[in-house]
Order: sequence, then C-alpha cells, then structure tokens
Amino acid sequence: MPTFTSLDVTDVRFPTSQSLDGSDAMNQDPDYSAAYLELRTSSGESGASLVFTIGRGNDVQGEAIRALSHHLVGRDVDEVLAGIGQAGAAMIEDSQLRWLGPEKGVMQMAIGAVVNALWDLRCMREGKPLWLLLAELSPEELVDLVDLRYLEDAMTREEALEILERSAPGRAERIARLRAEGYPAYTTTPGWLGYTDEKMERLLREARDEGFDMVKLKVGGDPADDLRRFGIARRVLGEDFPIAADANQRWGVAEAVAAMEALAPASPYWIEEPTSPDDVLAHAEIRRRIAPIRVATGEHVHNRVMFKQLLQAQAVDVVQIDATRVGGVHENLAILLLAAKFDVPVCPHAGGVGLCEMVQHLAMLDYVAISGTMQDRRIEYVDHLHEHFVEPAIIEAGRYCAPLLPGAGARMLPDSLSTHRFPDGPVWRGLLR
Repeated sequence: MPTFTSLDVTDVRFPTSQSLDGSDAMNQDPDYSAAYLELRTSSGESGASLVFTIGRGNDVQGEAIRALSHHLVGRDVDEVLAGIGQAGAAMIEDSQLRWLGPEKGVMQMAIGAVVNALWDLRCMREGKPLWLLLAELSPEELVDLVDLRYLEDAMTREEALEILERSAPGRAERIARLRAEGYPAYTTTPGWLGYTDEKMERLLREARDEGFDMVKLKVGGDPADDLRRFGIARRVLGEDFPIAADANQRWGVAEAVAAMEALAPASPYWIEEPTSPDDVLAHAEIRRRIAPIRVATGEHVHNRVMFKQLLQAQAVDVVQIDATRVGGVHENLAILLLAAKFDVPVCPHAGGVGLCEMVQHLAMLDYVAISGTMQDRRIEYVDHLHEHFVEPAIIEAGRYCAPLLPGAGARMLPDSLSTHRFPDGPVWRGLLR
C-alpha cells in the first residue's frame, strides 16, 4: 500500500529581467519563477506541478504549498487518486487556511498546485496526457469534480451536466481532429514593453512567418507610444491582422476608455486586463463604452465566483483561464463550464514558466468535452523557457500540437531544476556575487 511521503518544493527562478522578457506596464523587470512541487510516494512515484510567480513570490508560495502537507502525507495513494475531487475539497475546506482567503490568493494557488500534482500522478499511472484522461471521463464524473457552491444562481448541476452530455457524442471525432490539426495559438513573444522597435519588428515578422494569425502587444505606458508601436505592427502585419492589446491592470475606468479611444484607429482586437481584475463593474462599464473593441480578462481573477460575476454582468467578451491562479483542475473545469453556459469564448493565459505546457490541456479538454468548438478560441504562446520541460509545448504552423506523454505538463528536467534553483543554483551564484 503506497503512501504519500512528502511535498517537496524547489524555488526555481530565471533571470528574465536581464533581457526584459516578460516586461509590461506593471512588471517592468520580472524574473520569471516557479514554486515547483514534487508530490512523492513510498513507491517512488511522484506527481509534479508548479505555481508561476515572479522572484520573491516563491518565498511565500513555497511555504503555502508546504502548509498543505498534513492533508496527504501518510495517506493511501490509491485511495486519494480514486477521489481527487474529495481531496481537493478537503484542502479548500481547511478552515484555518481558508481564513486566509477564502478561496483566493496564495493558499488557493497552493491548493491548485497540489490538486494538479495529484492529477499528474494519476496521468502517469494511467499512461495518458491530462487532456485525454479528463476528456474520457463521463459527464457525471466531470461534474462530480466541480464545486457548484455559489454558482447555482448562474449554473445548476443539471445545466452543467447538460452541457457535457451535449458534447459527448462527438468526442472521438474531436480527439482525432485535435491530434491531426492541433489547437489555434496566438503569440505575445513580440509584444513586451521593454523591447526596442527593431526587436519588436523582427519578432513580428517571425511570428507571421511561423504561421501565427494573431499577436498581442503590451500597452499602458504613454498612449502616444502605444499607438506608435501598434503602427509598427500594422505596417508589418497588415490592416486586417488581429492584434490584441494587454494593459496588465494599468488603468481606472476613465483612463481605460480614453486610452482605447486613442488606440482605436489601430483596431485592437481586444484589450486585456484594462483595470483591476477584482472590479467586475468597472470591466462592464469599460466594455460598454469601448465597444466594439472586445474586453478580455482572467489571468488574475481569484476564483470561479468572480468569473461567474463577470459573465453575469456581461463584463467580458473573452474569458482567460490560468493553469495556476485558481484551485487547480477542478476550479478551472467550473470556469470552462460557466463560459460554455454564457457562450463566451475561452482564450487561456499562458507564457510564464510552464503555463503554456499546463493550460493547453485545459483548452483541449474544453474543445473535446465541453464547448465542442475552437471558434474564436486561441491559447496564448510565449517563446520562453520551454526547453526546461520534459514535454515542452510544441507549435506547428501557429497551432499547439496535442501533448502525447503522460502527465499534466508541469514536469521539469532535473538539470534545469538544479541549475536555476535559487539562490544556490549555478545561474544565480554568478548573478548574486
């Protein structure tokens, strides 16, 4: 009878501030980082996951993950994996830790890491990638993973089950199509705010040549400079090419409306995070006043309840889930079901450390078992740090290839963990002298 023996967390940091990769209006010199979890068992098996942070965020996030060890250490692995939904619910219901949220922030992200690691371990045992393992569950099994508390005024269990049952007949065909064609992507690689015009222009041309049919630029600095940079992108890509904008929470309502009125001549496809991710009514007001420019948000939205409110208030045109922001697979499943109920497309947030690798599984699950469509849907792609993963995200002709290996996507290479471990890894020993 194998048991869980430890939750081992490694502080992994990458000095991306040296090249300004990841720079935007709110995060001008980020060092992309991950609190990396290895959930170990007495049989030698392990489940891997991570929470994406920036630099010192790892200090806090790592301790939060370790604080959950009493929920698993010493427990029967087979029993827990047979009821991952119950295991996740028990962590969320830990009243002493829930008080820190509730159901949001650092503890919810830590719970997400443990839940995702449990799914990774189950995937390894069953020899399947996460997207396929979940897509092969019955509608009843998927609904049983979702905590519908607080959601019933927007989506009942019966409605969630109906959404899944409606998509069930075409699952096999969609799996085959996904394997053959992949899933649409867009790229933010050219768009970081700290890049020179020359670098941005070169990366835009490369993105177009690589088959991407949408790119995203960071905005939120000087409005005139935002328009100028969009002008460069329009000159390179053409007038009809979709170019999204991302303000990273930079503005209040009046500022957001003024900024988008100034940027409107460049025809931005959407404006992402125009204001505080917590402000549902501000998003609704901005959306009303800048239409037909779309409003997208989600990467910093705390939980399923806030997504419910954004959808109920007609505050968003695009829902953006994140693999490590909320409480793991189960809560993201709830958000995908809500988006399907309100008929709003999901375009996941990615980039960071491992986010592309992880969130592709959720988008592919959505296509196969929930929404049943790729229409108006794309997964973000950023060409950073993929070489550190056992199965890096693969892009061909501007589309994500469906993962083939067992797991949930977060498993990192041992050499990468040791080299970038903070503060004693070789990369950091050289920089911290």
